[in-house]
Parts: sequence; C-alpha cells; structure tokens
Amino acid sequence: MFDRLGELGYQSRAVSIDHLQLLQKQIDEQYSRGLLENQFFKERLDWFRFQVPDSLPKAQSIIVVAVPRPQTRAVFTWNGIKRPLILPPTYTAYNTVTEQVQNSLAKMLSEKGYAVAGTALPLKLLATRSGLGQYGRNNICYVSGMGSFLQLIAVYSDMPCEKDSWQEPSMLQACEKCDLCRRACPTGAIPPDRFLLRAERCISYHNEKKGDIPFPSWMDLSWHNCIEGCMRCQRACPLDRQFLDWVGDEEEFSEQETALLLKGASRERLPEETIRKLAHLDILNDLGILPRNLGVFFK
Repeated sequence: MFDRLGELGYQSRAVSIDHLQLLQKQIDEQYSRGLLENQFFKERLDWFRFQVPDSLPKAQSIIVVAVPRPQTRAVFTWNGIKRPLILPPTYTAYNTVTEQVQNSLAKMLSEKGYAVAGTALPLKLLATRSGLGQYGRNNICYVSGMGSFLQLIAVYSDMPCEKDSWQEPSMLQACEKCDLCRRACPTGAIPPDRFLLRAERCISYHNEKKGDIPFPSWMDLSWHNCIEGCMRCQRACPLDRQFLDWVGDEEEFSEQETALLLKGASRERLPEETIRKLAHLDILNDLGILPRNLGVFFK
C-alpha cells in the first residue's frame, strides 16, 4: 500500500491506534497551560475527536498521508489594473483531495480485507509524531521533497500496524539557526520566546472568520497578502523557495465581477460565469467574507 501511494507522488506513515489518547493529551496539556488562546481553541480545535469511530470499532492503526499541493491564483481587475492574488496550498479542493485519498486507501486496503474510516484529528501533530514530517519554526508541517506545499489526510484502519513509526515531534534542523519566517511575520505570531505559534495573532485566523467580523484594530491592512490565509512565512522560508512559483489553477475576474464581489452580491445576483470561477477556486461558499478580504486590496 505504501509503495502504491508513493507511485502517486504521496508519502505516508502508520502509527498504532494505541497512541490516540497521547494525541489528545498533548493538545489538552497545551490548552491547560494557557499556550492555546481560549477563543482560538473553541473556534479551531474543539472539533477534534479522539475516539475510535463506531463505524470501525476494531481499528488498529492510523494512516497519515501527505499530498503535494500548489497555490491557486485569482486575477482581479480594478480601476483598469489587474491584481493577482493567491490562495495558499490546500485552500482549493481540500475536501475533494481528502475524499480522493480516502477512496484510494479504501480500495487498496479492501483488496487485503481491511477497511478505513475518516478521522477528526490534529493532522500536523499526527504527521510529525508519525515521522512523516517535521515542524518548521513557523509551526507548519514540512515533508521532504514537498516543503510545506502539501495537504495532510488521515484515516483509521483495522489493518494491523506492523511498523509503528511513532516518535517525538521535532523541528527541522535547518530552522535551528534561521528565523526568516519569524522576521517576515508582521503580527508577532511566531514568537522568539517559545516554539508554539501564537495562533490568535495569525493573519489566517482572522481573515477566515465570518465576513461581518472586522479585522482587529492592531492589524495593519498592508499585512494582508492572500484572498484567504497568509503566505508570508512560507514565502520567506528557504525550504519553500523551489515551490513559490508553483501555481495550479487560475481564474480571472473582470472589473464588473470584482465590483460585485466587493459589494457582497449574493449568489443569485452573480452571473453564471462568475459562479463557475468561484466554484473552480473553491471559494463560492466564502461569498460572505470576500467583501472584507478583497476590500483591503481594492478600497
């Protein structure tokens, strides 16, 4: 199975189901020590589930897979000027890629008499614990040959874990004497006095919120650099340098389309071609946040 995943350009590891509660313990300890801001925890981490699913009660292993993913670009026209903006890796077709990998694993393992089930786990922590990846100083997961341009997917399986790769998570050796990502982050989300990210300061955390929630007063609008998410630390990272020009899909929006999005036009008031473009970029369901997020670039 792992060889077949490799032929697809993926990388993967498996760990025993016995480590499931250790994942929960690590998250709970970070929260109890005040390392995870309360509001951030409730909004972004409280959905994790650390129980074997009822659909696969005899699960024996957790398989985690890394899939290389490019950026996506959208070009908006405003005042006669074309402005290209990026969606970071994984923002486009996230659910589609997850489903494809899960289906591939299900097919491969069914041939051996095993089954799979989806997970709701902290994927970066799982990937670094499994040895599939390592943390960068920016707390993003890096995988050899992919940099941080990747998507993580994990499944439960009743396949026995014959080679358990569980280990202590580690930071990349290249990060030990490098702080380019920290210096590139304008919000102080990558602190010099601790390893864990101050996620409540991250641009991505704020520009993914509902559109009627304004950006905090301390956030300079010039810091924004993506339609959603942020690429500042990845663009500064030497390990990602070879991937910075890797752009997958691209769509271009006319000045009229850009104006409609800035005004917050509902789906019913958008032309079919605009809807197609937004769906292709996987941001059709984000119409509510586009006026705020695009507004920092065009108003």
